[in-house]
Amino acid sequence: MQIARLFLLSRQKVISMPAPSRRSFIMKTAGLGCKVCGWGLLALMSAGAVQAADARYPQRPVRLVVPFTAGGSTDLVARVIADTMHASLGQPVVVDNRSGASGLIGAEAVANAAPDGYTIGLGTISTLVVNPVMLPQSARLDQAKALVPVVALASIPSVFSVHPNLGVHHYGQVIALARSKPGQLNIGSAGVGSIGHLIAERINADLKIKLHHIPYKGQGPVVSSALSGETHVLSDQYPSSAPHVAAGRLTPFAVAAQERLPALPQVPTFKELGYPALNDLAITWFGIVAPAGTPPVVVNKLNSAANAALQDAAVQERLQSMGVQALGGAPQRLSSLIDETSLTVRQTVREQGLQPAAAR
Repeated sequence: MQIARLFLLSRQKVISMPAPSRRSFIMKTAGLGCKVCGWGLLALMSAGAVQAADARYPQRPVRLVVPFTAGGSTDLVARVIADTMHASLGQPVVVDNRSGASGLIGAEAVANAAPDGYTIGLGTISTLVVNPVMLPQSARLDQAKALVPVVALASIPSVFSVHPNLGVHHYGQVIALARSKPGQLNIGSAGVGSIGHLIAERINADLKIKLHHIPYKGQGPVVSSALSGETHVLSDQYPSSAPHVAAGRLTPFAVAAQERLPALPQVPTFKELGYPALNDLAITWFGIVAPAGTPPVVVNKLNSAANAALQDAAVQERLQSMGVQALGGAPQRLSSLIDETSLTVRQTVREQGLQPAAAR
Protein backbone atom coordinates (compact mmCIF):
# COMPACT_ATOMS: atom_id res chain seq x y z
CA MET A 1 0.00 0.00 0.00
CA GLN A 2 2.79 2.42 0.89
CA ILE A 3 4.60 1.72 -2.38
CA ALA A 4 1.40 2.23 -4.38
CA ARG A 5 0.73 5.54 -2.61
CA LEU A 6 4.25 6.77 -3.38
CA PHE A 7 3.80 5.76 -7.01
CA LEU A 8 0.55 7.75 -7.31
CA LEU A 9 2.11 10.82 -5.70
CA SER A 10 5.10 10.62 -8.06
CA ARG A 11 2.75 10.24 -11.06
CA GLN A 12 0.71 13.26 -10.00
CA LYS A 13 3.93 15.27 -9.59
CA VAL A 14 5.09 14.35 -13.08
CA ILE A 15 1.70 15.18 -14.65
CA SER A 16 1.71 18.59 -12.99
CA MET A 17 5.11 19.46 -14.51
CA PRO A 18 5.42 21.62 -17.65
CA ALA A 19 5.93 19.50 -20.78
CA PRO A 20 9.69 20.25 -21.21
CA SER A 21 10.42 19.50 -17.57
CA ARG A 22 8.29 16.39 -17.71
CA ARG A 23 10.25 15.03 -20.70
CA SER A 24 13.60 15.77 -18.99
CA PHE A 25 12.50 14.11 -15.73
CA ILE A 26 11.29 10.99 -17.52
CA MET A 27 14.53 10.68 -19.50
CA LYS A 28 16.70 11.10 -16.38
CA THR A 29 14.59 8.62 -14.42
CA ALA A 30 14.72 6.11 -17.23
CA GLY A 31 18.51 6.50 -17.43
CA LEU A 32 18.86 5.96 -13.70
CA GLY A 33 16.65 2.90 -13.92
CA CYS A 34 18.85 1.43 -16.64
CA LYS A 35 21.95 2.03 -14.51
CA VAL A 36 20.34 0.38 -11.49
CA CYS A 37 19.29 -2.58 -13.61
CA GLY A 38 22.80 -2.77 -15.06
CA TRP A 39 24.40 -2.70 -11.63
CA GLY A 40 22.04 -5.39 -10.40
CA LEU A 41 22.75 -7.57 -13.43
CA LEU A 42 26.51 -7.09 -12.95
CA ALA A 43 26.23 -8.09 -9.28
CA LEU A 44 24.26 -11.20 -10.18
CA MET A 45 26.77 -12.14 -12.87
CA SER A 46 29.69 -11.63 -10.46
CA ALA A 47 28.03 -13.72 -7.77
CA GLY A 48 27.31 -16.41 -10.33
CA ALA A 49 30.92 -16.40 -11.50
CA VAL A 50 32.20 -16.77 -7.91
CA GLN A 51 29.80 -19.63 -7.22
CA ALA A 52 30.85 -21.35 -10.44
CA ALA A 53 34.53 -20.97 -9.50
CA ASP A 54 33.84 -22.40 -6.04
CA ALA A 55 32.05 -25.36 -7.61
CA ARG A 56 35.05 -26.08 -9.86
CA TYR A 57 37.58 -25.77 -6.99
CA PRO A 58 40.40 -26.65 -7.07
CA GLN A 59 41.75 -25.80 -10.50
CA ARG A 60 45.40 -25.52 -9.47
CA PRO A 61 47.68 -26.87 -6.68
CA VAL A 62 46.79 -26.08 -3.07
CA ARG A 63 49.50 -24.79 -0.73
CA LEU A 64 49.56 -26.19 2.83
CA VAL A 65 51.63 -23.91 5.07
CA VAL A 66 53.34 -25.81 7.90
CA PRO A 67 54.68 -23.35 10.52
CA PHE A 68 57.67 -25.54 11.43
CA THR A 69 60.87 -26.73 9.79
CA ALA A 70 60.80 -29.89 7.68
CA GLY A 71 61.49 -33.26 9.28
CA GLY A 72 59.66 -33.03 12.61
CA SER A 73 56.77 -35.29 13.66
CA THR A 74 54.11 -32.73 12.78
CA ASP A 75 55.65 -31.99 9.39
CA LEU A 76 55.90 -35.69 8.52
CA VAL A 77 52.25 -36.32 9.41
CA ALA A 78 51.18 -33.28 7.38
CA ARG A 79 53.05 -34.61 4.34
CA VAL A 80 51.51 -38.08 4.61
CA ILE A 81 48.00 -36.63 4.63
CA ALA A 82 48.69 -33.92 2.03
CA ASP A 83 50.00 -36.48 -0.47
CA THR A 84 46.80 -38.54 -0.16
CA MET A 85 44.40 -35.56 -0.39
CA HIS A 86 45.49 -35.30 -4.03
CA ALA A 87 43.29 -38.29 -4.89
CA SER A 88 40.09 -36.52 -3.79
CA LEU A 89 40.92 -33.00 -4.92
CA GLY A 90 42.44 -33.85 -8.28
CA GLN A 91 45.20 -31.33 -7.59
CA PRO A 92 48.43 -31.63 -5.56
CA VAL A 93 48.58 -30.34 -2.00
CA VAL A 94 52.08 -28.88 -1.67
CA VAL A 95 53.63 -28.46 1.79
CA ASP A 96 55.29 -25.07 2.34
CA ASN A 97 57.40 -24.89 5.52
CA ARG A 98 57.25 -21.34 6.92
CA SER A 99 58.86 -21.51 10.36
CA GLY A 100 59.71 -18.64 12.69
CA ALA A 101 58.35 -16.68 15.66
CA SER A 102 57.04 -19.88 17.28
CA GLY A 103 54.72 -20.56 14.35
CA LEU A 104 53.41 -17.00 13.96
CA ILE A 105 55.12 -16.50 10.58
CA GLY A 106 53.23 -19.43 9.09
CA ALA A 107 49.93 -18.40 10.67
CA GLU A 108 50.24 -14.90 9.22
CA ALA A 109 51.01 -16.31 5.78
CA VAL A 110 47.69 -18.14 5.86
CA ALA A 111 45.66 -15.32 7.43
CA ASN A 112 46.90 -12.81 4.84
CA ALA A 113 46.26 -15.08 1.85
CA ALA A 114 43.25 -14.78 -0.43
CA PRO A 115 40.28 -16.71 1.04
CA ASP A 116 39.93 -18.92 -2.02
CA GLY A 117 41.15 -22.26 -0.68
CA TYR A 118 44.49 -22.23 -2.48
CA THR A 119 46.44 -21.36 0.68
CA ILE A 120 45.60 -23.31 3.82
CA GLY A 121 47.60 -23.93 6.97
CA LEU A 122 48.46 -26.41 9.65
CA GLY A 123 47.40 -25.26 13.11
CA THR A 124 48.51 -26.97 16.32
CA ILE A 125 47.84 -26.79 20.04
CA SER A 126 50.88 -24.52 20.28
CA THR A 127 50.06 -22.12 17.45
CA LEU A 128 46.29 -21.95 17.96
CA VAL A 129 46.04 -22.10 21.77
CA VAL A 130 49.31 -21.62 23.68
CA ASN A 131 50.94 -18.84 21.66
CA PRO A 132 47.96 -16.43 21.80
CA VAL A 133 48.12 -16.69 25.61
CA MET A 134 51.86 -16.86 26.27
CA LEU A 135 53.54 -14.92 23.46
CA PRO A 136 53.04 -11.14 23.34
CA GLN A 137 53.90 -10.94 19.63
CA SER A 138 50.90 -13.15 18.87
CA ALA A 139 48.66 -10.18 19.65
CA ARG A 140 49.38 -8.81 16.17
CA LEU A 141 47.22 -11.61 14.73
CA ASP A 142 43.77 -12.42 16.11
CA GLN A 143 43.67 -16.02 14.95
CA ALA A 144 40.11 -16.55 16.18
CA LYS A 145 38.95 -13.96 13.63
CA ALA A 146 41.59 -14.43 10.93
CA LEU A 147 41.34 -18.21 10.52
CA VAL A 148 38.51 -20.73 10.18
CA PRO A 149 38.74 -24.44 11.08
CA VAL A 150 38.65 -26.98 8.27
CA VAL A 151 39.38 -30.34 9.91
CA ALA A 152 41.07 -31.92 12.94
CA LEU A 153 43.77 -34.14 11.47
CA ALA A 154 45.54 -36.12 14.17
CA SER A 155 46.88 -36.24 17.70
CA ILE A 156 50.27 -37.36 18.93
CA PRO A 157 50.61 -38.87 22.42
CA SER A 158 53.40 -37.82 24.75
CA VAL A 159 55.59 -40.08 26.83
CA PHE A 160 57.08 -39.04 30.17
CA SER A 161 60.38 -40.70 31.00
CA VAL A 162 63.43 -40.50 33.24
CA HIS A 163 67.10 -41.28 32.81
CA PRO A 164 67.90 -44.90 33.81
CA ASN A 165 70.63 -43.68 36.19
CA LEU A 166 67.92 -42.50 38.59
CA GLY A 167 67.15 -46.13 39.39
CA VAL A 168 63.35 -45.73 39.26
CA HIS A 169 61.19 -47.84 36.96
CA HIS A 170 57.52 -46.87 37.28
CA TYR A 171 55.21 -43.99 38.13
CA GLY A 172 55.02 -44.56 41.87
CA GLN A 173 58.79 -44.68 42.25
CA VAL A 174 59.30 -41.51 40.17
CA ILE A 175 56.79 -39.51 42.23
CA ALA A 176 58.23 -40.79 45.52
CA LEU A 177 61.73 -39.78 44.45
CA ALA A 178 60.60 -36.33 43.29
CA ARG A 179 58.76 -35.68 46.55
CA SER A 180 61.81 -36.72 48.55
CA LYS A 181 63.99 -34.25 46.63
CA PRO A 182 61.91 -31.09 46.02
CA GLY A 183 63.59 -28.80 43.50
CA GLN A 184 66.49 -31.18 42.93
CA LEU A 185 65.13 -32.97 39.86
CA ASN A 186 65.03 -31.08 36.55
CA ILE A 187 62.60 -31.05 33.65
CA GLY A 188 63.36 -29.31 30.36
CA SER A 189 61.15 -27.52 27.85
CA ALA A 190 61.51 -25.86 24.46
CA GLY A 191 61.45 -22.43 26.10
CA VAL A 192 59.59 -20.15 28.48
CA GLY A 193 55.98 -19.93 27.36
CA SER A 194 56.13 -23.13 25.29
CA ILE A 195 53.67 -25.99 25.64
CA GLY A 196 56.43 -27.94 27.42
CA HIS A 197 56.73 -25.16 29.98
CA LEU A 198 52.99 -25.31 30.69
CA ILE A 199 53.17 -29.10 31.00
CA ALA A 200 56.02 -28.80 33.53
CA GLU A 201 53.98 -26.35 35.59
CA ARG A 202 50.92 -28.58 35.40
CA ILE A 203 52.94 -31.63 36.50
CA ASN A 204 54.18 -29.80 39.58
CA ALA A 205 50.70 -28.56 40.47
CA ASP A 206 48.77 -31.78 39.86
CA LEU A 207 51.29 -34.32 41.14
CA LYS A 208 52.27 -32.19 44.16
CA ILE A 209 55.96 -32.29 43.30
CA LYS A 210 58.57 -29.62 42.57
CA LEU A 211 60.61 -30.20 39.43
CA HIS A 212 63.05 -27.45 38.48
CA HIS A 213 62.18 -26.11 35.03
CA ILE A 214 65.05 -25.55 32.57
CA PRO A 215 64.10 -23.77 29.32
CA TYR A 216 66.05 -24.62 26.17
CA LYS A 217 65.90 -23.27 22.63
CA GLY A 218 63.83 -25.93 20.94
CA GLN A 219 62.82 -29.51 21.70
CA GLY A 220 65.96 -31.08 20.22
CA PRO A 221 68.23 -29.83 23.03
CA VAL A 222 65.58 -30.93 25.56
CA VAL A 223 65.81 -34.53 24.39
CA SER A 224 69.61 -34.40 24.24
CA SER A 225 69.82 -33.12 27.81
CA ALA A 226 67.59 -35.94 29.04
CA LEU A 227 69.67 -38.56 27.24
CA SER A 228 72.86 -37.18 28.77
CA GLY A 229 71.36 -37.03 32.27
CA GLU A 230 71.58 -33.25 32.48
CA THR A 231 67.82 -33.22 33.08
CA HIS A 232 66.02 -35.97 34.92
CA VAL A 233 62.44 -35.92 33.60
CA LEU A 234 61.49 -35.67 29.93
CA SER A 235 58.13 -34.79 28.38
CA ASP A 236 58.27 -35.53 24.66
CA GLN A 237 56.14 -36.64 21.72
CA TYR A 238 56.08 -40.41 21.56
CA PRO A 239 57.46 -40.75 17.98
CA SER A 240 60.53 -38.77 19.03
CA SER A 241 61.20 -40.72 22.23
CA ALA A 242 60.20 -44.19 21.00
CA PRO A 243 63.66 -45.22 19.68
CA HIS A 244 65.34 -44.14 22.93
CA VAL A 245 62.76 -45.99 25.04
CA ALA A 246 63.17 -49.13 22.92
CA ALA A 247 66.96 -48.95 23.30
CA GLY A 248 66.75 -48.54 27.08
CA ARG A 249 68.18 -45.02 27.06
CA LEU A 250 64.99 -43.67 28.67
CA THR A 251 62.61 -45.25 31.18
CA PRO A 252 58.93 -44.36 30.57
CA PHE A 253 56.66 -43.91 33.60
CA ALA A 254 53.50 -42.31 32.15
CA VAL A 255 51.93 -41.33 28.83
CA ALA A 256 49.46 -38.67 27.77
CA ALA A 257 47.00 -40.47 25.51
CA GLN A 258 43.34 -41.47 25.41
CA GLU A 259 44.37 -45.05 26.15
CA ARG A 260 47.55 -47.00 26.81
CA LEU A 261 49.91 -47.25 23.88
CA PRO A 262 50.19 -50.71 22.27
CA ALA A 263 53.99 -50.43 22.34
CA LEU A 264 53.96 -49.55 26.07
CA PRO A 265 51.09 -51.57 27.55
CA GLN A 266 52.58 -51.47 31.05
CA VAL A 267 52.75 -47.64 31.18
CA PRO A 268 49.61 -45.87 32.50
CA THR A 269 48.05 -42.73 31.06
CA PHE A 270 47.74 -39.61 33.18
CA LYS A 271 44.02 -39.86 32.51
CA GLU A 272 43.72 -43.18 34.32
CA LEU A 273 46.01 -41.91 37.07
CA GLY A 274 43.42 -39.22 37.80
CA TYR A 275 44.88 -36.21 35.97
CA PRO A 276 42.68 -35.65 32.89
CA ALA A 277 43.63 -31.97 32.43
CA LEU A 278 47.35 -32.81 32.38
CA ASN A 279 46.64 -35.72 30.05
CA ASP A 280 44.78 -33.54 27.54
CA LEU A 281 47.31 -30.69 27.74
CA ALA A 282 50.19 -33.01 26.84
CA ILE A 283 48.51 -34.55 23.79
CA THR A 284 49.68 -32.71 20.69
CA TRP A 285 46.84 -32.21 18.22
CA PHE A 286 46.74 -30.38 14.94
CA GLY A 287 44.42 -29.65 12.06
CA ILE A 288 43.92 -27.62 8.91
CA VAL A 289 42.77 -24.00 8.97
CA ALA A 290 41.94 -21.55 6.18
CA PRO A 291 41.74 -17.76 5.87
CA ALA A 292 38.54 -16.23 7.23
CA GLY A 293 36.03 -15.70 4.45
CA THR A 294 36.85 -18.92 2.62
CA PRO A 295 33.56 -20.06 0.98
CA PRO A 296 31.79 -22.89 2.84
CA VAL A 297 31.72 -25.03 -0.31
CA VAL A 298 35.53 -24.83 -0.48
CA VAL A 299 35.91 -25.60 3.24
CA ASN A 300 33.64 -28.62 2.79
CA LYS A 301 35.67 -29.91 -0.16
CA LEU A 302 38.90 -29.63 1.82
CA ASN A 303 37.26 -31.29 4.82
CA SER A 304 36.01 -34.18 2.69
CA ALA A 305 39.42 -34.66 1.06
CA ALA A 306 41.19 -34.72 4.42
CA ASN A 307 38.70 -37.19 5.87
CA ALA A 308 39.10 -39.45 2.84
CA ALA A 309 42.88 -39.34 3.31
CA LEU A 310 42.57 -40.23 7.00
CA GLN A 311 40.41 -43.24 6.10
CA ASP A 312 42.92 -44.53 3.56
CA ALA A 313 44.37 -47.86 4.73
CA ALA A 314 47.95 -46.96 3.80
CA VAL A 315 47.71 -43.64 5.64
CA GLN A 316 46.28 -45.29 8.74
CA GLU A 317 49.06 -47.87 8.74
CA ARG A 318 51.70 -45.16 8.37
CA LEU A 319 50.21 -43.04 11.16
CA GLN A 320 49.93 -46.01 13.51
CA SER A 321 53.57 -46.88 12.89
CA MET A 322 54.42 -43.33 14.00
CA GLY A 323 52.25 -43.58 17.13
CA VAL A 324 49.80 -41.03 15.71
CA GLN A 325 46.01 -41.20 16.13
CA ALA A 326 43.86 -40.05 13.19
CA LEU A 327 41.00 -37.70 14.10
CA GLY A 328 38.93 -36.29 11.22
CA GLY A 329 35.27 -35.28 11.39
CA ALA A 330 33.49 -31.99 10.74
CA PRO A 331 35.19 -28.58 11.18
CA GLN A 332 33.39 -28.24 14.52
CA ARG A 333 35.62 -30.96 15.99
CA LEU A 334 38.67 -28.74 15.54
CA SER A 335 36.72 -25.81 17.00
CA SER A 336 35.92 -27.90 20.07
CA LEU A 337 39.56 -28.92 20.50
CA ILE A 338 40.61 -25.28 20.41
CA ASP A 339 37.94 -24.20 22.91
CA GLU A 340 38.49 -27.06 25.36
CA THR A 341 42.28 -26.80 25.35
CA SER A 342 42.11 -23.02 25.72
CA LEU A 343 40.25 -23.47 29.00
CA THR A 344 42.98 -25.79 30.34
CA VAL A 345 45.80 -23.50 29.19
CA ARG A 346 44.23 -20.36 30.67
CA GLN A 347 43.49 -22.20 33.91
CA THR A 348 47.11 -23.37 34.16
CA VAL A 349 48.45 -19.88 33.44
CA ARG A 350 46.12 -18.30 36.00
CA GLU A 351 46.69 -20.86 38.78
CA GLN A 352 50.48 -20.86 38.37
CA GLY A 353 50.72 -17.09 38.02
CA LEU A 354 52.60 -17.36 34.73
CA GLN A 355 53.38 -14.27 32.69
CA PRO A 356 53.60 -13.97 28.89
CA ALA A 357 57.08 -14.84 27.67
CA ALA A 358 59.46 -12.55 25.84
CA ALA A 359 59.64 -13.00 22.08
CA ARG A 360 61.37 -16.22 21.05
